[in-house]
Amino acid sequence: MPNAKNLKIVEEVSEKFSNARGIFFTNYKGMTVEQINNLRRELHAANVEYKVAKKTLSRIAAKNAGFESIDELMDGQTGIAFSYDDPSSPGKIISEYIKKNKLDNLNITGCIFEREIFGADKVGAIISLPSKDELLSSLVGTLAAPMSNLVATLRGSMSQLVGVLKSLSEKK
Repeated sequence: MPNAKNLKIVEEVSEKFSNARGIFFTNYKGMTVEQINNLRRELHAANVEYKVAKKTLSRIAAKNAGFESIDELMDGQTGIAFSYDDPSSPGKIISEYIKKNKLDNLNITGCIFEREIFGADKVGAIISLPSKDELLSSLVGTLAAPMSNLVATLRGSMSQLVGVLKSLSEKK
């Protein structure tokens, strides 16, 4: 019979699995408490939650949220990063943290990206995806370019017209 504490943890983690757009699984075996806390701070600054829960409870929570098999994503001591905004941001932050601190004992074992499960071999491609802000700025730039060209063309035509009118008035 499960105890009340474990039921509460399963309920909480199930809600996170249901609401998150990006979920990254890490194996943090061998990391110090200070390193984990620093990673948590960096993730928290980007509005990402990092949760360590028992594997059994995490599996039950994932199943409750509609993810049947996440066993291959949970390797070693597992920490889970949940993002509710930008689904690729946890992976980017974690991989940057690994590079910056030259860590061999932290790795991403897989992810759930927009409700699709991906193994460690696909994580690199997901991390390389541009963020929502980058995509929006690219879209705005693409939309603004034709308008800028139109303004420049009209400005050039107006300048030529003014030049012609000025030369005509000087002749008379």
